[in-house]
Amino acid sequence: MSTEAANALTARWAARLDGRQTVFSGAGVYPLLALLAPYADGPARAELHAVAGTPTRYALTGSPTTSLAMAVWSRHDLPLTDRWLAAVPESMRGQLTGDPGTDQPVLDDWAVRHTDGLIPAMPVRVSGETLLLLASALLVLTTWAEPFDEGWFRPEVGPWQDRDLTGLHRSTRDLTVLRVVDTEAGPVTLLTVRGSEDVDVVLVLGGPDRTAAQVLPAAVTALRSGPSLGVTAGPGVTEEVVTALDEAPELWVSTVRFTVQGDHDLLEHAELFGLRSATDSGRGHFPGISPKPLAVSAAQQSAVATFGPQGFKAAAVTAVGMRAGSAPPQPTSRKRLVRATFDRPFGFLAVHRGSGLVLVAGWVTDPDPYQRSTWG
Repeated sequence: MSTEAANALTARWAARLDGRQTVFSGAGVYPLLALLAPYADGPARAELHAVAGTPTRYALTGSPTTSLAMAVWSRHDLPLTDRWLAAVPESMRGQLTGDPGTDQPVLDDWAVRHTDGLIPAMPVRVSGETLLLLASALLVLTTWAEPFDEGWFRPEVGPWQDRDLTGLHRSTRDLTVLRVVDTEAGPVTLLTVRGSEDVDVVLVLGGPDRTAAQVLPAAVTALRSGPSLGVTAGPGVTEEVVTALDEAPELWVSTVRFTVQGDHDLLEHAELFGLRSATDSGRGHFPGISPKPLAVSAAQQSAVATFGPQGFKAAAVTAVGMRAGSAPPQPTSRKRLVRATFDRPFGFLAVHRGSGLVLVAGWVTDPDPYQRSTWG
C-alpha cells in the first residue's frame, strides 16, 4: 500500500465532511482502488491510477493490532481472465449464485467475522444483477500504553456546555505527545495517545470557528511535517506554574469517551475515488477482469470507532484496593503544568506508527453521556 496515496485520499475525503459526527477509512477504500486500477482501460483506468498511484508492499503485514482482509466474489456465470485469476489468490475468491437471498447472508457473515462483530453487514446489498463484488475489512484493536481515568465531565463553555459527559483524564510527564502546528486552518493541537503496540490515536483540535473539513485535512498533512508552534498557541491548551513535589513538567489531558459510526455512499463523490467514469454503464471498463463488460454499480463503506479509558476496543475489569495511608509529603518545588482539554467538537486519526498510515479518521460532535462503563 502507498502510505502517501492512501493518506492523500483520506485528506481529500476529510475536506468533503459536512461537520456531522462520523468516521471513515481511506485506508479501507484504497486497496480496492489499487486492485481495480491495473485491470481498467480508458478514462476509468486514468482516474483510478490518479488516486491509487503506484501501490507498494502493504505496510501492515504482521501488525499485532491491525488486520486487513480482502475478498472478491464473482457470479458463477461471469468469465474471468487468466490475468485476473493469477493476481487474485484463490483464498480471496468467492462465488455468487445470483440469488440475493442466498448470497447476502454469506457476505454479511464475512463482514462480521473480519471486524470482530463491529460491522454487522456488508454495506452493499447485492441483487440478481450483481456480477462482481470486491470488499475489504479493516480492523484496529489497540489498548493504551497509559490508560485514562474515567469520570464525570461537564464543560463550562461551548457546544457541550452543561452536558454531563463521560470524561477521560490522565497526567503524564511526557510533553512530547503534545504538538501545536501551524496549518492553513490556523493553529491545530495534536495530542498523540500512544498505543501499547504499533497504533496511536491523535486527537485533533482546531480553533472554535474551524470546521471538520478544514481541521482534519490539515492534521493529516501535519502528521509528519508542518512548522511547530509553542504549546500555548494551541487551541484547548493552557499553561501555568504551580507548586508541586518536584520540578518535572507535567501534562494534564482531559477528553471524552465516544462511539462514532459512519455510513458512506462513495459514489456521491465518485471523482474523489477515481470512480466517475467507471460508473458509466454504457460501456465496460475492466477488460482485464472479464471479457464481459463491467461497470461499477455501488460503492459504500460502513465504519465505527470507539475511544475509551483502555483503548479503541477493549474489555476492562475495574477494582479498588484500600490500605492504610501515611501523611503525604509537603510540596516545595515549582513546576510547569500544561493542560490540554478537548471539551468541544474535535477530530481523531488512528495512525500506524511504523508507516504513518492513517487507518481511520473521524469527527466527534456527540460524545458519550456520563455513565460508568465496564469496557474500554
